[in-house]
Amino acid sequence: MIVAKALTKKFDNKVALDNVTLCISDGCIYGLVGSNGSGKSTLLRLISGIYMADGGEIGVDGEKSFNNPHIKSQIAFLGDTPYFLPQSNLKEMAVLYNSMYADFDYDIYNHLLTVFPLDQKARLSTFSKGMQRQAALILALSTNPRYLLMDEAFDGLDVVMRKVLGNIVIDGVEKRGMTAIIASHNLRELENLCDHVCVIHEGKILSNGSLDTMRGNIHKIQVAFKNPPETSVFDKLNVMKIERTGSLLQLVVKGDQEKIMQFINSLSPLYAECIEPTLEEVFVYELEVIGYDIKNILS
Repeated sequence: MIVAKALTKKFDNKVALDNVTLCISDGCIYGLVGSNGSGKSTLLRLISGIYMADGGEIGVDGEKSFNNPHIKSQIAFLGDTPYFLPQSNLKEMAVLYNSMYADFDYDIYNHLLTVFPLDQKARLSTFSKGMQRQAALILALSTNPRYLLMDEAFDGLDVVMRKVLGNIVIDGVEKRGMTAIIASHNLRELENLCDHVCVIHEGKILSNGSLDTMRGNIHKIQVAFKNPPETSVFDKLNVMKIERTGSLLQLVVKGDQEKIMQFINSLSPLYAECIEPTLEEVFVYELEVIGYDIKNILS
């Protein structure tokens, strides 16, 4: 389990993380979402022990990760820009990783070479951005990590490789109890993968919760009337947003779906339908209510 309490990190006079408190359970896929410069990468580097906190604390299984080889050996961190030794190839990097990680598994390594068909004897500097990302994934996953941290994990990968990566992460979580933390600025990439999503903006957490809870509590409803009522009739509901186009109303309502639809049907509409919102829509609705332009935050 990863626990952060009042975690703060500064670079000169800039506050990268501001009093962040969160808990990441074991065996989950946790998404960190936010625009560039929001603090996602800084949080990953604090978890992995690359950075030392300036305030508060960050613990992995009850221990600090900074200057802690035992904890670091259980974490595989894949940064947004993969690093390899100069003039090295993938085979040589595997030897290096094997010497550093006690749980490095050549069976996993060889299997991943069939999934990502790379020439392990070719210099990594000659690889494309996507191929370098694949090479870094092979090395990180071959360490058989307890915690897999990925910064912009899907960057440079085509649609097929993104799907493959998602399946590999799910497999590691289900079969080995791995915990995956994936940072991205794109909610759509995480929607069908993560159990839990945290939105970070300007170093602060704006929203944090399980996807099932978020999806189950917000409903997008389209309803048509022969003679549309005044919108005030919906004041009995917890309406987050309401739009009218002629006789058609679109409402975003928070609460129990069955009770909401019972109330709407009591108004004798010509048509009423509850549509499940996308994850991005859920965050847009939630954060617009508290005054944030989430579309700009996630752009």
